[in-house]
Amino acid sequence: MIKALIFDFDGLILDTEMPDFESWQAVYRSHDHELAVEQWGLIVGGTGASDFDPHTHLEQLTGQPLDREQVWVSRRTIYLDTVSQQPILPGVLEYLDEAQRLGLQLAVASSSPENWVHGHLARLGLIERFHTIKTADDVARTKPDPELYNAVLTELSIQTDEAIVFEDSPNGVLAAKRANIYVVAVPNPLTAQLKLSGADMQLKSLADIPLAELLLQVNGR
Repeated sequence: MIKALIFDFDGLILDTEMPDFESWQAVYRSHDHELAVEQWGLIVGGTGASDFDPHTHLEQLTGQPLDREQVWVSRRTIYLDTVSQQPILPGVLEYLDEAQRLGLQLAVASSSPENWVHGHLARLGLIERFHTIKTADDVARTKPDPELYNAVLTELSIQTDEAIVFEDSPNGVLAAKRANIYVVAVPNPLTAQLKLSGADMQLKSLADIPLAELLLQVNGR
């Protein structure tokens, strides 16, 4: 029986991923180039799957060095302002409420740094809802490596078949599957353009199906 729900953060609880991509796309277009979604998708949800660096990639396209500090500061300012205005994604609050009513443990497993994840969860009033939060600062390898998910399982004292993971990216789905956990893919507008075929189930939104109904399907598999 399922005892815990494990959520990714970026793109699953809060859509930080489309604003990030769009901020870089604006940088590329200012240099008369396009950033392909497939290229960006290599690093969405994890830092261990690819050595893709947008600064280096754009320098290769233009054949000229960038003022990296200027690009980073100006792009980051726009990105952070956009993210600060993003709402909690549909269905998340309802899942948290229902999970607590059912006595399920709740966790976050994110490839982002602790200050990023904790800061946004606190701002959104969600941080106290989770029994444990594991981030890039807690592990040697982030997604698609399973270390984050294994750390959550250990912290919650549960087995692989007692959890459900909710992920939005190919790197996250792969990490969950490598940890042998049932994974539900819930893509955002950016990751909906990427391949998530490795997931056990895919939803357009957590608002698509009540948690109780999803649990019946997973427990009955």
